[in-house]
Amino acid sequence: MEIDIKYSYDIKALTFCKYVLTAPNKQINLSFPQILELRRNINELTQFSSLERIVNNENFVLLFVADKQHLLYLEIPELLHLKEELELFFHAPASILV
Repeated sequence: MEIDIKYSYDIKALTFCKYVLTAPNKQINLSFPQILELRRNINELTQFSSLERIVNNENFVLLFVADKQHLLYLEIPELLHLKEELELFFHAPASILV
């Protein structure tokens, strides 16, 4: 079964400590501490108890990103997709030029 998520999120490195999060309608520039904070928030929101609360109440999350400069509206599939993107970003081997 193939699942099509119409809104995709992508994270790319621009320079050594500058990154860009591509959301469906905007690009958000992030520093490394901001990416770590985003990962912490996403991990907190995707715990079982948090997901259960989200599903039982509103079925979406409003998430501030980049020191509260941007606001993301995430439904459950988008939230899980963003979590996967962050995990891949931190676990993917990257070549470093010295």
